[in-house]
Amino acid sequence: MSRKTSKVFKQSGVIPYRVRNGKIEVLLITTRNRKGWVIPKGDISHGMSPPDSAAKEAWEEAGVVGQVDTLELGTYKYRKRGKTYRVKMFLLSVETLLEEYPEASQRKRQWLNTRKAVRQVKKAPLKRILKGLTN
Repeated sequence: MSRKTSKVFKQSGVIPYRVRNGKIEVLLITTRNRKGWVIPKGDISHGMSPPDSAAKEAWEEAGVVGQVDTLELGTYKYRKRGKTYRVKMFLLSVETLLEEYPEASQRKRQWLNTRKAVRQVKKAPLKRILKGLTN
């Protein structure tokens, strides 16, 4: 009888943000099936640091480019298809919003104030991290 291993897969993600009229706005994107709102995240690319890999995910999934704060904002875990993932979160100050990016046809994106973003996101640990940004 084989025992299941409880391997945790490492990912990194960003909360893309900008300041408009003195208020912080964050950018949420839809999941690929467009049924929920999330932040850009993914597996940490081989040979890349978690912040650099998170910046790559932000470009691929949300079409944003900017400065990633290398100070970890927090972590959260989730399960998908029987696997457990641990996501290291970072802030990304958006400098450029692109119209063409790899997953543009698969996702929608929207800027929201932090309180609205907290309401849109389903995962409780991600809500907690976003709540820390409310102003």
